[in-house]
Amino acid sequence: MTVTRTVADDRPDLAVADLPEVSATADRRPAVACAATLTVAGAAGVALLVAANRAAEWDTGRQFGLFWLGLLVFTLPAVAWLVRRGTGAHLRVAVLTAYAGFTFLPKLLRTPDGPLFHDEFAHWRQAREILLNGRLFEQNPIVKVVGDFPGLHSTVASVSALTGVSIWHAALFVLITAHLLVVLGVAVLAGEIWQDARIAAVAAVGYSLNSSFLFFDTQFGYESLAIALLVWTLVALHRAMRGPAGRARLGWSAVTLMLSAATIATHHLTALGLLGVMLILCAVATARALRRINPRAATWTAWTLTAAAAVLVVAWLWVVAPRTAGYLDPYLAKALDQIAGMAGGGGSGKRTLFRESVAPWWERYAAFAAQGVAGLAMAAAAWRLRYRREGDAVSRTGALAMFVLGSFYFPAALLILTPSGAEGARRSWAFSYLGIALVVAPVVVALLDHAARHAARRAARLATAGALLGVCAVVMVGNTAAGMNPSYRFPGPPVFGSDTRSSTPEVFAASAWLRATQGRDLRIVADRYSGLIFGSYGGQRPVTGSHTFPTYDLYLAQPGGPPPHRLIEQLSAWRFGYLIVDERMAREVPEIQIYFETNEPIRHDGRPAFTLGQLTKFDSTPWTIKIYDSGNIAIYRFDFASLTGPVRR
Repeated sequence: MTVTRTVADDRPDLAVADLPEVSATADRRPAVACAATLTVAGAAGVALLVAANRAAEWDTGRQFGLFWLGLLVFTLPAVAWLVRRGTGAHLRVAVLTAYAGFTFLPKLLRTPDGPLFHDEFAHWRQAREILLNGRLFEQNPIVKVVGDFPGLHSTVASVSALTGVSIWHAALFVLITAHLLVVLGVAVLAGEIWQDARIAAVAAVGYSLNSSFLFFDTQFGYESLAIALLVWTLVALHRAMRGPAGRARLGWSAVTLMLSAATIATHHLTALGLLGVMLILCAVATARALRRINPRAATWTAWTLTAAAAVLVVAWLWVVAPRTAGYLDPYLAKALDQIAGMAGGGGSGKRTLFRESVAPWWERYAAFAAQGVAGLAMAAAAWRLRYRREGDAVSRTGALAMFVLGSFYFPAALLILTPSGAEGARRSWAFSYLGIALVVAPVVVALLDHAARHAARRAARLATAGALLGVCAVVMVGNTAAGMNPSYRFPGPPVFGSDTRSSTPEVFAASAWLRATQGRDLRIVADRYSGLIFGSYGGQRPVTGSHTFPTYDLYLAQPGGPPPHRLIEQLSAWRFGYLIVDERMAREVPEIQIYFETNEPIRHDGRPAFTLGQLTKFDSTPWTIKIYDSGNIAIYRFDFASLTGPVRR
């Protein structure tokens, strides 16, 4: 039986319940073919991803090719099914769901049984503490501001309490759900703007090409949940602007405010990013309203909801999380100083991309090519927005706002060239790439349709589709390579000073011994890497140093020289009990060039910043007593009472 394709197949909201019924036999054939194709491709992809991890463990160098072959063997046919004209709404949602699940696998296979990335230790501890004692807003010793944003941790703790699973497995459930919501949310948002399901699907895939999607925004971190909340807040905002006056508009306005509140309760930067996107939308709506293009009701709705969201953000940061500004300020200030140094010809602020990276040459070239592709794609999107006016006034406003948002992707390249600004630049791309994906998606679909209409032969049409898939592959490879170094993506032998490979059994054993013999919640002084394990699995409260509390001066003091008296006074007054010393600091340079914290005043010239004497001097200082030594890791108990009289500076 022949089934006539209806306009409902391209409905933007992907709400399949509203679609008319079609022949079950005709609808089943493409679904069966799609399921068979993606099942075989998925099985092959999983096998290749596992093989890539095994190759990395043996350091064979084959892991990069195996990884990308495994990822692309599923991604490319999934994309083909998504852009196919005959794919129905039900099937398109199913493929997007499968795509979201498969793209979560690289991070799941990397860390299936516990935290590994730096911030994951902090979030794991925070969720566990909520489960154990039921208290929110407890200060986290690893990342100070984590406790002020309990959205993720309370959700994970609730899932763990309700189901009985471990904190880590509860976190995996929440993260997989959030990852799926991001993919579907981008598709729904694109559908709100372009009123076309194929464009919506392409936008979702396009967003998945950003550098944070595969690893950073799938980690156990508050931004992983907050990004999903941001996307769905924008969906609700668009529907509030478009909805008729009355209950519909009020309902979507309420949803917008609830999601905005959930975002600020989950992550500071995402809340600020959401507010920025809403302000861009308001500015574009206002400009169009002044030209009598945009409905005034939609513009007033946007401003009202944005103002309410701004009040929520400011109130939370002012009342609940006042430490956030102090936490973020050093990174931004130092990044701006480094940009100024680069502009003035100084070398201190420069950062060399892929310096000492083990990534293959083709990943590095793809990283630079991806930026060029993004620039060309945005130029094509600008041309299309200028000469093709599609959709209603609210849709047009949303498209122009997303173009402005996507344009911020490129200035962030300046920050990626500075050591302090690189992390912030990568985080910003999770927002700005949303704009790129939403305005470039109709360009991709237009190219496919043009080839279908005008290509004389089937081979020419297939060549166009193949070229676009090839560009998709290059951008995915390049952006991921630029955003995550290999030690985050692959397992391997222990590497000192790596946020993912420095946690050795020796460190775990030392933290377990301290907890078993001395108790938990002890105030300790440690380096960045030991502090992660002692602060999470060990249940202690480590301090790794800061500008106002420079505990690293203990390690920097020369043997036989005067001790840092003022620092010792602080440690004594604040009842610090233990000192952790990792002697690898005298033999090796940290992979990420950090011993204690980002803005530490320690030289990084390719040689260890400490001598063995600086680290072993605590064996003979009168105010430290060694209580544990495993070879690399030593634990000392502070004995400030042995100091006779007041400590003078």
